[in-house]
Amino acid sequence: MAMQLNKTQASPVAGHASRVWTRAIAAASLGILTAIAVPGPAMAADNPYQRGPDPTRDSVAASRGTFATASTTVGSGNGFGAGFIYYPTDTSQGTFGAVAIVPGYTATWAAEGAWMGHWLASFGFVVIGIDTINRNDWDTARGTQLLAALDYLTQRSTVRDRVDASRLAVMGHSMGGGGAMYAALQRPSLKAAVGLAPFSPSQNLNGMRVPTMLLAGQHDTTTTPASITSLYNGIPAATEKAYLELSGAGHGFPTSNNSVMMRKVIPWLKIFVDSDVRYTQFLCPLMDNTGIRSYQSTCPLLPGTPTPPNRYEAETSPAVCTGTIASNHTGYSGTGFCDGNNATNAYAQFTVNASAAGSMTLRVRFANGTTTARPASLIVNGSTVQTPSFEGTGAWTTWATKTLTVTLNAGNNTIRFNPTTANGLPNLDYIEIAAP
Repeated sequence: MAMQLNKTQASPVAGHASRVWTRAIAAASLGILTAIAVPGPAMAADNPYQRGPDPTRDSVAASRGTFATASTTVGSGNGFGAGFIYYPTDTSQGTFGAVAIVPGYTATWAAEGAWMGHWLASFGFVVIGIDTINRNDWDTARGTQLLAALDYLTQRSTVRDRVDASRLAVMGHSMGGGGAMYAALQRPSLKAAVGLAPFSPSQNLNGMRVPTMLLAGQHDTTTTPASITSLYNGIPAATEKAYLELSGAGHGFPTSNNSVMMRKVIPWLKIFVDSDVRYTQFLCPLMDNTGIRSYQSTCPLLPGTPTPPNRYEAETSPAVCTGTIASNHTGYSGTGFCDGNNATNAYAQFTVNASAAGSMTLRVRFANGTTTARPASLIVNGSTVQTPSFEGTGAWTTWATKTLTVTLNAGNNTIRFNPTTANGLPNLDYIEIAAP
């Protein structure tokens, strides 16, 4: 059958107005000359999340990017089955975005997804590929385990300092693709979702807010192109999305080396995880039609403006540290950190400002050089809302980030960490507040 390349252009929607700089760069990458008043710098190089050299058609199609990679294993007992982490070894460019991937029904990561671990990592992502607790787990269970894998990766893994916890994505095949959709629906702060021949029996995508790419196989009789097109059409017009149908492919197209798939997935992750508009040229319009039977998207596919979270240093007033402001352990931000007294009520408190009331992401950077976790009551505006545990980080010079969710009032708020044991708090470097 003749190739059908169907492209749909979405009109600007609410939220895109704040992304003027990305529109300007995207227009330039598409060869469109437009006079736009851009507030502040408008060069891709100003993007703090951009990683790697300028991409080309050949580089995106290659089976390896420019980053050397390594891997490590993950045991069971972390809210998902055992897994593998793949990561760039380069530490000179800062942290990397991350993607959690789960295989399909009854499948294992080793048999189905391991081929893509180093491939994706070499393009500048930290990847965690997981097995499920039960190989017969359905989509919602797989989605829950994807989120657990991301939490493990960013909070407790040995590579957590390499990961930017604010730039995370999910991907899965078949039932795992349905799991990726469930995870994205449950956690709209994710930057991207990819469904590979997704089977999504437990939900539709009418509430999807995460930029979503769906891939189908032309000859797939398990999750047919028609069923995946229906999922695509259910994604709201305000959400960036793309659909690709792979020529001659069956249901198992993601289970072995597949360059056709990867040369589309990598630009998608780069655009929305790294806000890297250098990669829009490969999808808007579709640069390489090889192996693609049909394509739809909301071109020009604009990521959000990279907005750094509001950071509050533990050593800076009006923060309060019941202990001392120290600088004897390297790796901290600012001029020091809060080294609290070893007592149950030796608290650290921060005063933060929120422009509007609502749920916010709270990231806490800490170090715990002991082998004993140090739990604390998280007290927001006088009320205890949860009791996070700050696990050992291996050394006082090894800093980790714990990601929590809090509800704040408009204006000033107090966030206090009150230790619940006589061991006191870990050393606290800073907290960050960001929109979910």
